Amino acid sequence: MAIGLSTYAFFWRASSRVPNPLGLAAMLEQTAESGAGVFQICDYAAVEALSPAELEKLRQRAVDLGIQLELGTRGLATDHLTRYLTMARALDVRFIRTMFNSATHKPTQDEALALLRCVLPEFEQYNIQLGLETYEQVKTRDVLAVVDAIDSPALGICLDPGNCVAALEYPHEVIELTASRVVNLHIKDFAFARQEGWVGFTYSGCLLGTGLLDYDALHQTIRPNERNINQIVEHWLPWQASAEETCRLEDAWTRHSLNYLYTRNPYANRSSHIL
Repeated sequence: MAIGLSTYAFFWRASSRVPNPLGLAAMLEQTAESGAGVFQICDYAAVEALSPAELEKLRQRAVDLGIQLELGTRGLATDHLTRYLTMARALDVRFIRTMFNSATHKPTQDEALALLRCVLPEFEQYNIQLGLETYEQVKTRDVLAVVDAIDSPALGICLDPGNCVAALEYPHEVIELTASRVVNLHIKDFAFARQEGWVGFTYSGCLLGTGLLDYDALHQTIRPNERNINQIVEHWLPWQASAEETCRLEDAWTRHSLNYLYTRNPYANRSSHIL
């Protein structure tokens, strides 16, 4: 099992809102420097434009740094998942996260079943796992029903309990419901804050260990160390007063999250290039 960083852990530092946004190579280097053992390139469209030579350069640099790569995308379209499978093979990736819906397609449960059954034989052939993420756009029971119906070692759940609150699903219930099918974990904390004037609440991210995520219960239920399930750090960090302050806080949250997780997972794999 390894602990890693998602591109979502670099959300603001890689965005156009900051003066010198990080590119993919810089995020990979910083992942290694942090001591994390995995870099999940998630919802990062630029990776789709990389040439075979550029993919090989990225793969080799990850090998040199002792970093395991993972991929993340959205949607179940056959051509799209086949494309990501090809990229995964080029990058020595063993896990791809996806979601039911893309920007242009929202399949029914039956359509999702048919689409996944079309591509999963290739995933099984190349020993690459596909994880369907839990999130508010599709009820967790519906996602789980598809995974259960297919019952393939190449298909599981990418568990992110915080996403499901917007669908009025309790995080602890989502954890219990999906536990046996989880193959990847997204770790971020979250909290409600009452707005000024008592006119509603904001639901957003917070420093890991200070919000509503019961990490110890999650860890006890999922048993990531025993089951070799990678834990990937993400953030829902609101924009701060300035780009400088936002980037500083994002980096601080990342370092805190890694320390928090390694303290509770002392045998997790680490990068070989810790500074």
